[in-house]
Amino acid sequence: MSMFDTTGGRAADIGRKEKTLRKLDRMNCALRHQEPDCVPISDFFWGSFIERWRQDLGLPADANPYYYYDLDWIVTVPNMDPWIRPFETLSETPEEVVVKTGFGAIMHKHFEYPMPEMRAWETDTFEKLERAQFEDPRDRRRFFAAGDNQIAGVGDGFQRNSPAWIETLKSLRPDFPVYGSMIEVSECLTRLIGQGNAMLWMAEYPERMGAVINRIGAFYLEMAKAEIEAGAGLLDGFVIWGDVAYKKCTFMSPHYWRQYFKPWVAQIAAHARAHGLPVIYHGCGNVKAIFADYIEMGIDAYNPLEAKAGMDVLELRRHYGHRIGFCGNSDIQVWESGDRAAIRREVLRKLNAAKGGGFIFQSDHSVSSAVSGHTYDYIVKLVREYGNYPIRLGEFDEPL
Repeated sequence: MSMFDTTGGRAADIGRKEKTLRKLDRMNCALRHQEPDCVPISDFFWGSFIERWRQDLGLPADANPYYYYDLDWIVTVPNMDPWIRPFETLSETPEEVVVKTGFGAIMHKHFEYPMPEMRAWETDTFEKLERAQFEDPRDRRRFFAAGDNQIAGVGDGFQRNSPAWIETLKSLRPDFPVYGSMIEVSECLTRLIGQGNAMLWMAEYPERMGAVINRIGAFYLEMAKAEIEAGAGLLDGFVIWGDVAYKKCTFMSPHYWRQYFKPWVAQIAAHARAHGLPVIYHGCGNVKAIFADYIEMGIDAYNPLEAKAGMDVLELRRHYGHRIGFCGNSDIQVWESGDRAAIRREVLRKLNAAKGGGFIFQSDHSVSSAVSGHTYDYIVKLVREYGNYPIRLGEFDEPL
């Protein structure tokens, strides 16, 4: 083709756009509890899993599972740090680093281990928390400038100077429906003061802590509004991140959560939906005690539905019907076993929840490096084979 002939390039761009629009329609149909052409599939991948996946499948160093499997959606995160500032390096060796972040968290990251350790917090007394003044939630650096930020930079990997959120959004949009996201108060408190302090101070100073929660809630609501504005019509949906539970129940009483945390989740969700964005709430742990509240708030789908915390998508579908969608719940511990028969049973059983729409296939949290590349490849092929409508699951079919 001549260097001056752009016909092929235009055709390729049109093909990418049409494929992405099909994915968007698939996602939106599922979230409206309609049956699309097939069950949407995506996931959240640890960087260490991606490295193993490349090695296991003999893929090039730049291979990416989102592109390789042509997955159906992806999430982006702006700079949500209360204070926008570069990481302060407290110590560093070739094996590990200790930094203080824009949450004031002192974090230890050993490069061989999957997750970091929060060792201390700048905000280490309740009085400091009450006095804390965050930077502008609408600061343009959150969306339009590269820089260090804790959520993007310190996790299973370690990254300095993360790209500007808007550039990431634009780079992904030709190939995927792209969701924006925002943490809510419980996620902020875990990073800002630590979960132990958060629970202790809620017990010791319930009303004063409630006032702090309301102030932080207003901060992140305003940031969510600014993010949607910064996206300027490019976002396809919105994720609210908010772990409020562990294996058995919520960290705080359901009454306290409803009084102080829930109103801010509801307002972020309402604002996103008012701008035409479906909302997926991500919350780990066993949230059965407050699950109906997410339906009341108009959440379109709940993620990740941790199987190891007693959440079961078929049980939830039978109890709540199609009043809410489900995203996740395939037991990562079964995936990690590598047992093909057990994995097949797990995947096909959970696909029952896709009958009538309202289901996005994902793990019950994220894909760790304990999952082999061959196992994940097998799982995607199972979903692609059995996730076409009408859903037929043979011996694994269950009435709902």
